[in-house]
Amino acid sequence: MEAGLTDGTVLPRAWQPGPVPEPNVSKVRAALGVLFPQAPGAGPGHRVRYLALQAVAGCAALVVLLLRIGGVPAWDSVYAEDQGEFLVDAVAHPWRLLVPFAGYEQLMPRLLGQLAAELPLPDAAVAFALAGAGVAALCALFIYHAMDGWIRSAWLRALVGASLILLPLAPMEIADNGVNSPWYALAALFFGLLWRPRGWAGMTAAALVAFAAASSEILALIYAPLVLLRLVALPRWREHAVTAGWLAGLLVQAPVVAESYAQHTQRLGKLATPGQALAFYVHNVALRAFGWRVSLHLTRVAGLNGATVVVCAILVAGFGWSLVTGSRAVRVFTAVALIMGFAEAVFAATVVPYVVHQYPLFDFEGGSRYSAMPIMAMTAAAAVAVDRAPRAFAAAAALACLLAIGWVTDYRYVTERMAWGRWGPEANHMLALCKRSTSGQVTRWTWGGGTIELPCSRLHS
Repeated sequence: MEAGLTDGTVLPRAWQPGPVPEPNVSKVRAALGVLFPQAPGAGPGHRVRYLALQAVAGCAALVVLLLRIGGVPAWDSVYAEDQGEFLVDAVAHPWRLLVPFAGYEQLMPRLLGQLAAELPLPDAAVAFALAGAGVAALCALFIYHAMDGWIRSAWLRALVGASLILLPLAPMEIADNGVNSPWYALAALFFGLLWRPRGWAGMTAAALVAFAAASSEILALIYAPLVLLRLVALPRWREHAVTAGWLAGLLVQAPVVAESYAQHTQRLGKLATPGQALAFYVHNVALRAFGWRVSLHLTRVAGLNGATVVVCAILVAGFGWSLVTGSRAVRVFTAVALIMGFAEAVFAATVVPYVVHQYPLFDFEGGSRYSAMPIMAMTAAAAVAVDRAPRAFAAAAALACLLAIGWVTDYRYVTERMAWGRWGPEANHMLALCKRSTSGQVTRWTWGGGTIELPCSRLHS
């Protein structure tokens, strides 16, 4: 039936108003809308120059990250599971990507391992290092864009993006390798879920980041509350490219996780206690917020617990000030960032309990990868607060100086990654074994302590 006006005029069906949302639903959406601010429209400018500047920034970030590994260079070492799982499995079983490892699917590391396996064997280290650094650089650029609805200053948004490249704990585990590259995507996903890109390029990037994170790290499940809030607050389909990417990644995970249970290789087993998980957060995340070497110095002076109390008191004072005096947007972002960072670290420590029993060494801390997203969330919350402060320029300068303490002191240092040695001699040894092999295969160790047979036809010199 056609709708009519009071004067009897009948409106065409295409002009008829849609269903009016219930008042309560509208109020909920309005309340949640502050979580997903609309970014300002792009101003006039030279688009080619802008894209070129971003390309230069991405390349610079890649180089900066590659140089952070002390001792054996990142491009001459194949780290941990990259060497003992993803590379050897790609050689033995080409393009077998959907395979459980540690109880879930790790699509990005497997794909990077497959690409490295197609190159001459001595070049595998270069491939893993470039890929890992490239993923981090792209995620940093993504975060720069994803914060445009929260931070008005382009310089402050660049500061947050740079924080991902200069994370103090990155050289220990996540920098310049394939196996831990998903932790950069997982940090970027937090910002992507709060972003409302205007164009197809932004929506595509958000979907790809979400898919990469969710298909490579099962911990992406912790973002389910944010996804639900986004669905409620933003009913239009065009707002959910990131949601679709997240769901697609979990759909990839589902059969692989089911297979791991069928094989009795699932990740979940003995869990850490709540107290142990909380201790992990304060000692391995909060204490390291201002830098690795800074925290080690404080620990030598005041002890582990004393240093933790000092740093936590500073964090509580700073974020408490934001929550009390900041605008509504500042309070919301700060609360969400801190809650999600806390949830990720505590959940990770709970399901991977060995990290709560490891005492940090001068060159390594177990589970340091779990600190990436929480520390990034803290940094972003501080940036949002100072961007909206009365004296924004002075506050931003103070924040940059504070972050620079950890960035400078922790830019480059030697970690236990040196124990993996140089890849070149190892690769040449494997090729030499192939020349002497009568079976056309060589035996190689795997990360789980077993061995695997590699066809020499797949090992290129």
